[in-house]
Amino acid sequence: MTDLTGAVWRKSTRSGDNGGACVEVATNLPGLVAVRDSKDRHGPVLTFNSDNWSAFVTATKGS
Repeated sequence: MTDLTGAVWRKSTRSGDNGGACVEVATNLPGLVAVRDSKDRHGPVLTFNSDNWSAFVTATKGS
């Protein structure tokens, strides 16, 4: 299990103003990016290594 103590969560700029259906990311953890649903802050969290996250963001920017 990944330790997310100290994660600083921020709302994704892609979430927009849609009544709370938002994605939050924490990018302040060494070598790790965490993603969660803002409506379920104690629910599951997806984690990615920094290289995989960068590849994902680059690939989705063209969409």
